[in-house]
Amino acid sequence: MQIIQNIRDKGAAIVIVVIALSLIGFILMDAKPGSNRSFFGESTSTSVGEVNGEPIENKEFSEKIKQAEDQYGGAAIGNQLYEIRQSVWDQLVAEKVITKEFKKLGLSFSPKEMSAIMFSSDAPYTLKQAFTDKQTGQYDINKVQEWWKTAKKSKDEQRAAIEAQIIEPMKLQTLYSKYNGMIAASAYYPTWMQKKDLSERNQIANISYVGVPYTVINDNEIKVSDTEIIDYITKKKSVYKQDGGRFISYVSFSANPSPTDSIKARESVAVLKEPFIVDTNANNFIARNMSTIKYFDGYSLKSKLAMVQKDSIANLPIGKVYGPYLDGGAYVLAKMLGNRQMPDSVRARTILVSTRDLQTGQPTISDSIAKQRIDSISSAIKGGADFNTMVLMYSDDRASKDKGGAYDFSSLQFQNLPKEFSEVVFYGTSGDKKIVRTDIGWYYIEVISQKNFETAYKVAYMSKQILPTDETVNNASMKATKLSGENREVKSFDAYVIKNALQKINVPNMITQNEYRLGLLQDARQLIRWAFEAKAGDVSEPFSIEDQFVVAAVTKIQPEGLPDATTARPLVEALIRKQKKADIIKEKLSKANSLETAASVYNQPIRTAGADSTLTFGSQIINGIGDEPKLIGAAFNKNFQTKLSQPIDGTGGVFVIKVNGIENLPTETAENIALQSTEQTKSLLQKLSGWFESLKKTAEIKDTRSKQY
Repeated sequence: MQIIQNIRDKGAAIVIVVIALSLIGFILMDAKPGSNRSFFGESTSTSVGEVNGEPIENKEFSEKIKQAEDQYGGAAIGNQLYEIRQSVWDQLVAEKVITKEFKKLGLSFSPKEMSAIMFSSDAPYTLKQAFTDKQTGQYDINKVQEWWKTAKKSKDEQRAAIEAQIIEPMKLQTLYSKYNGMIAASAYYPTWMQKKDLSERNQIANISYVGVPYTVINDNEIKVSDTEIIDYITKKKSVYKQDGGRFISYVSFSANPSPTDSIKARESVAVLKEPFIVDTNANNFIARNMSTIKYFDGYSLKSKLAMVQKDSIANLPIGKVYGPYLDGGAYVLAKMLGNRQMPDSVRARTILVSTRDLQTGQPTISDSIAKQRIDSISSAIKGGADFNTMVLMYSDDRASKDKGGAYDFSSLQFQNLPKEFSEVVFYGTSGDKKIVRTDIGWYYIEVISQKNFETAYKVAYMSKQILPTDETVNNASMKATKLSGENREVKSFDAYVIKNALQKINVPNMITQNEYRLGLLQDARQLIRWAFEAKAGDVSEPFSIEDQFVVAAVTKIQPEGLPDATTARPLVEALIRKQKKADIIKEKLSKANSLETAASVYNQPIRTAGADSTLTFGSQIINGIGDEPKLIGAAFNKNFQTKLSQPIDGTGGVFVIKVNGIENLPTETAENIALQSTEQTKSLLQKLSGWFESLKKTAEIKDTRSKQY
């Protein structure tokens, strides 16, 4: 079952991406990390959460993480691992949420549907990748059918792989399409609503108004109490309810290299300068002395060199060495090996006869056969054969088939191309026609043009990274240990920080149990796990995170539910203050019986809006005022044609208005009405597109990953 093996090797992670895309972006949050194992290395729980009472098993979760990791060439670490875990979690939650809806509606996926998809151009990507003909680029349905006959007879493990990586994603995508089609079909724009909307759309209003901006009252004049904050969020529980979490502060002690470490690193490079000058094999010298910059056996244009010392390096005589100089986090010696003229850009056309599969790396034909083919192609071209035809018929480089084998290369690509290939296109001359062997096969190359010549330099770099010494690391560790050991609760922790002039980071946002970032710390998963096992006021042991030792304190535990007043204040204080200002302004304006009287209360002018015929019931903004939906509604209240409106608290201030008139626009054409109907239907469809989030809100989701990861 070589196909299944290929799918495992190359397609498993892609399947996850396909599913995620099928679920219209259900991957919503950053990844979360960790691990909780028994003494013998086994998980202490069989599940990592539940969706509507159905468990998400740890085994399934781990397997899908492994599949996703394969996309990165093996085990992922750090932020990448956390992001993968979160993506897999979101995918599994999404599957279980919508699968329940599929069952409720009786949606099914039949064998006939599976065959119709599998043996068509709509086949899953993994099958297309495995069964696309290399020569024609077409999906070979006959080969798929042959494979499927054998696959159905496969053993348990192989059948499980086929089911998980091909059949299930295909089924899920099909059911999703059916469900989404049903949702789309439900977007109905009834006749009565069309008539109502048309009537409202054809009316325009003209108003006079007085607007009092909220800024007439200074913020410091309005106090918002804790009681008012609690009352406000209690009335809006669904908006402000929180999952619960921790507030954390921390002190970090850097273990980065000290100035003394930098001096030592410079000295370790400086002693190599004279030996580097006299050595005749730069490649071996660099390898022998473990340079952090590998030897590049090629030339680089001066204009492409990034270091600030490039002028000094370019002026070196051949065989001489410049440095040591500081480049980023390393000290470097640069030895001039040679120079030549070289183009910055090249256009060439190529034909490749590969000796191994360009995706799997597996051997395809022998080197001798490939050489015979490329020689035959070269002879045919020399004999007058059309180059484009030869590319289409014989080149294994699919990316260039539709452009006659032609490529435009920049000198910056030199190191990324096969060495033999680069030397032909950059070191040769326009018009060169050569055959070269590379590690992927044989190329026939024609150099079409070369532009922007300048001097290029061959330079060998001997580099040593500046690393912290044991003394530096131990010093940082001791400081962290002293802080932690002498201060086991937050009060003394804070006093110690002040006494010793340390910098404490108070993370402003609440940390939830599956997070892995903490303030400026990008990989603080273990610290966060500790915080959720600790009590309020506890101080941690030192954690080694990135290049520092970190001691943290749990300053507050926020239980699940509504936040307290202190936590909620930054979220709602401005809204409450605005409402209190509105109440004060409305109270003063309520006594006005004319626009003139209202204008005198806060010394505001009387203005008009709608004279330009843009104030309709469907308007998004009012010209000269802005986004004021309440004001738009009031503008079409005929009662305000005979009397002044009550004060209206809007987005930017409080308004009183007088409707000067409501008129009808000329009758719209049938074509325009039809267009408006189409646009309204599209709008309904857009509103319905958020169906998954609605389903997710109604689902009961329990996330217990943090106990194990």
